[in-house]
Amino acid sequence: MPPFSPELFLSTLALIGAVIVISALLSGFIEKSGLPQVAVFLGLGAAIGPAGLHLVNVDLNSPILRVVGTLSLVLVLFTDAVSLNLAEVRKQRLLSFLVLVPGTLLSACLIALFAWLLLGLSLAGALILGAALASTDPVMLRTLLVKPGVDPAVRQALRLEGGMNDAVLLPMVLVGILLASQGHSPAPGDWARLGLDILILSPGAGTIVGLAGVGMLDLVRKRIGVRRDYESIYSLGIAFAAYAAAESVHGSGFLAAFAAGVTISALDVELCDCFLEYGETTAEMALMFTFVLLGMSVIWKGLGIIGTMTLVFVAAVFIARPMAFIPALLPAKLSWKNRLLIAWFGPRALSSLLLVLLPVFAGLPGAGYLFTVCCLVVLFSVVLHGLSPSILIKSRKIAPASEIEESHPSPAPEFEHAKSERAVTDDHQQCSLTGNDCSSAEPVLLKPTDLEYISIAEIKSLQAKPGQVVIIDARTERTYTESEEVIPGAYRLPPDDAVRSATNFNFPKTAILAVLCA
Repeated sequence: MPPFSPELFLSTLALIGAVIVISALLSGFIEKSGLPQVAVFLGLGAAIGPAGLHLVNVDLNSPILRVVGTLSLVLVLFTDAVSLNLAEVRKQRLLSFLVLVPGTLLSACLIALFAWLLLGLSLAGALILGAALASTDPVMLRTLLVKPGVDPAVRQALRLEGGMNDAVLLPMVLVGILLASQGHSPAPGDWARLGLDILILSPGAGTIVGLAGVGMLDLVRKRIGVRRDYESIYSLGIAFAAYAAAESVHGSGFLAAFAAGVTISALDVELCDCFLEYGETTAEMALMFTFVLLGMSVIWKGLGIIGTMTLVFVAAVFIARPMAFIPALLPAKLSWKNRLLIAWFGPRALSSLLLVLLPVFAGLPGAGYLFTVCCLVVLFSVVLHGLSPSILIKSRKIAPASEIEESHPSPAPEFEHAKSERAVTDDHQQCSLTGNDCSSAEPVLLKPTDLEYISIAEIKSLQAKPGQVVIIDARTERTYTESEEVIPGAYRLPPDDAVRSATNFNFPKTAILAVLCA
């Protein structure tokens, strides 16, 4: 074990702090400018790396890259799984099938074929590179999905793909690693072992950890109570525990993390929204930190292999996705414009790099070249896919609602039946005024001036004075779409775009905003 280095410790700690501070301060600017978020952090890595201030240097053999890369891939897979709306997947099962099977798999096979023909890679290397470069990046995709003006059909298809395609592509990478490590055709026992790992051990370990985690949380929550903010941290613990459990039985910890996330999502417990409120942000910080590490020097090595054949291969990678997705989506009821948008928006970034890092960590010969080629494609993708949303997708202006007339107060915020037979009518049901969750709050009557929670009874009393209260429905998109309950007279503010949406409604500045965020 290398000796402890105070300088390296301080540099690493400063780097983590810089990533968190810069990501927070630049979040609004990046959103408004349309610049790719990952490009900013790649630039930060270059600025503090050997080509800049030379504060820190990271190469493929650095232990910190291995640790951060592993944790990031675990969080990517777990976040994708937890954020899956399984009801939407079942409802859109045809679209899900088309995106994952003919779309993603055919795209990976085409890229592998191009890698074999143009770069002269072995079958194993081509398979690994094809699977890695068929993966869409969740960070870049998330930036696109929250952009106003994206057609709901495009958003739905890309959300389904982003949530599930890594679970399909990861086994392809594991198969490629097995082929490369053997140096010859693997024996039947090797294939059986890999099949056992992929189909039974890994998902089994993840499912068991997920069930145990949810069961313990539910038991403690009912008997003692658990702070909601700690439930987010709890979900991260489940992800890492699932990874460790699978690795301890020689399975794939990454598949186990995905299985644990699917288990939580399938049970439809409160833990899902808790993770999406805090855990997803934590996961994104880890991804940004990984980009900074790669941006110091590692990713720029891709520019060093630019040549005729590598540039042709890069072009082939960008062509492979439309070649696969346009015919794959023909059975779906989509316009040609939407098919073309879905076929184009397959950004390659961190998820591709994390997948191709697996053979590097396994010490496979030639894995460094695979990673370098992947870096070259990712650099092109960050520019092309990062800038194209602002060019191809025009933001739709939200028509300002008519100003709230003081003589026409909002209707009482009671829930009405839609299709469900249940409705919330308890006068003690709480609504948050600050954005904090109120689904598990105790029924306590508070004064309107407390600016924490307000009860339905208090809202009714305020409505006796016109213009005093405005009802806002700010539930998460998942909760809002799945719910069969509506609030008459409420203004819908998506939490991902609340500020911009709110400015279009011209709310009275003196009014109390009663926000339902459960």
